[in-house]
Amino acid sequence: LPVLNTCLPDYLIIYDDGFNYLTKMCLSNMREATFHMIRMGKKLGCTVIVSSSDSTDQYESYLKEGADFILIGEGEQTLSQLLEILPSAEVSPETVQGIAFIQGEKVIKTKARPVLQQLDELPFPAWDLLDIAPYRSMWMKSSGYFSINMSTTRGCPYKCNWCAKPIYGNRYNSRTPDNVVQEIRMLKQLFAFDHIWFCDDIFGLKPGWVKKWADLISEEKISLRFKIQSRADLLIEEPYVTDLAKAGCETVWMGAESGSQRILDAMDKGISIREIQLATTLLRKHHIRPCFFIQFGYLGETLEDIELTIGMIKSLLPEELGISISYPLPGTKFYEKVKMDLKTKSHWTDSDELYMMFRNTYSPQFYKKLHRYVHAIYRQKKGWVQFKEVVNRPRSAGLGNVRALFQAAWYLPKIWLQGRQLKKLV
Repeated sequence: LPVLNTCLPDYLIIYDDGFNYLTKMCLSNMREATFHMIRMGKKLGCTVIVSSSDSTDQYESYLKEGADFILIGEGEQTLSQLLEILPSAEVSPETVQGIAFIQGEKVIKTKARPVLQQLDELPFPAWDLLDIAPYRSMWMKSSGYFSINMSTTRGCPYKCNWCAKPIYGNRYNSRTPDNVVQEIRMLKQLFAFDHIWFCDDIFGLKPGWVKKWADLISEEKISLRFKIQSRADLLIEEPYVTDLAKAGCETVWMGAESGSQRILDAMDKGISIREIQLATTLLRKHHIRPCFFIQFGYLGETLEDIELTIGMIKSLLPEELGISISYPLPGTKFYEKVKMDLKTKSHWTDSDELYMMFRNTYSPQFYKKLHRYVHAIYRQKKGWVQFKEVVNRPRSAGLGNVRALFQAAWYLPKIWLQGRQLKKLV
């Protein structure tokens, strides 16, 4: 509000963070925050324009809260065209593809705008306008290095039936390797960053893209450290992994999801347990840290499926682990299967709620407890492995030896207690 009062803009444009999955899940907070900003803008006489996954799905709700226009799908071209015609009363907003608005008492939704395919047509973000100091300070304090985010692609062509894609659908479009290197070079000059998180759903899926990009990074003599998200079936291709390592990849997060092939198939995940194993081995061979996203609570999951997942985690022992509970996102096949159960609760309030909102084999309390239990098992195993490594290298023994042993011992009683509680919940 102080910013709005200072600059008194004609337009207030609200975008969500489409790369943060919690934006889609924590809808109570996100919607209310957006509605509050809409009301602030209208109070000051702004024309309010909203672009987000949720407003694309639920545009009528946002219009009823006072928004003047909703950008349906990708926003850049639509916003540019809309802002060009709004000052003129001679051109109707109905001529703009990809918007929703109220005309009289009727909600108008115009023809969908095609997804942008040539991403190089988009200018680079206005990085020079960003006050980078607070970000650098927080990163250095928390991690000891400074990381920034970049995206090189939009969309995902795969069809996991729990994944919503209201903006890009099943399209996958990519910037060219040259374009990405050009932005990296600019960011190096502006910020002298230490690390990049490429926040694409899948990095470098197009055949030959990573090789050409890695060659350019090498030719330009750019020193780079980065992490990406990818798929197990892509990570079993050794040339792809070799080129990632050559370019400076340190960490890869893959959606392993489950150690049960039955559950992976039910999700339409399109990968196998064997591919997860091979990908993990290949990444480690090239000194890249494999990390897993795990999802518990998919429809029909049994104790046997859960035990298979825990077994996979213990045997492959990823460098980091992210655990979530199955969440029905509107617009997905998964949501259609469970929507009749979503009567008292249809979304989370905040990121650590992890509440099972539909009827499944076990109770919501079981899955909440399971989340803590598996993390405890994982950390105990990691501590024990680290301790054994230090013991096998006596010269390196020291504080790390004590810390690893303490971690391994600390979690044992937690695992025992939480295991008993889980049995009672079953």
